[in-house]
Amino acid sequence: MQFIGILQIRSYDKVKEFLNEEHVGRLSSIDENGFPQIIPMNFVFLNDAIYMHSHVKGEKLENISRNNKVGFEADRELEFLPSYFEDPHNASLADTLYISVVIKGMGVFVSDKEEKTLALNGLMKKYQPEGRYDPIESDMRVLDAVSIIKVVPQTIHGKYKIGQHLNPKDRMELAKNILKKNSPTSKKTLKIMGFEETSDGLRMIDEPVW
Repeated sequence: MQFIGILQIRSYDKVKEFLNEEHVGRLSSIDENGFPQIIPMNFVFLNDAIYMHSHVKGEKLENISRNNKVGFEADRELEFLPSYFEDPHNASLADTLYISVVIKGMGVFVSDKEEKTLALNGLMKKYQPEGRYDPIESDMRVLDAVSIIKVVPQTIHGKYKIGQHLNPKDRMELAKNILKKNSPTSKKTLKIMGFEETSDGLRMIDEPVW
């Protein structure tokens, strides 16, 4: 139980930062047979709620109309840690560094045109930050051509594993192994872990506490 607490994201700002960076989340609703349906979705986190746009018809909309209790999840695998980092024979020591956020809440269909406009412009700003488009206005016909699903959170749980559960010596050893493995994500992972590569080797410049 204590170990789980170490992995919990306690900073709401970190949760928001993560959700603002992720491009794909997963919306879970309950279908007519009682099974969960999970759909990958683009999303934006605005005013403490998740907004997604959708076609005006579809199973997920029918599910939410029938039962508006929903789940939402976003995650990022930072780095796979091969078992040989710790033991050349014991496969059970393989691990993963990651960040994840899980939300339970109520699914709502947004009908107010001002709020729909806010959501659509929020999505555009997130996915096309370079601009080069005209902002959506509340009197545009496009608002009637899409549905906006809003997830109002009742609970938000975030978890992260970036080496904070290790003592300083083991964390440094892990960072060295990640650098040596030289995966496409290794440099970014080391930065998130709080390490910087210098001419004298790796140095921890930050103690990330989320």
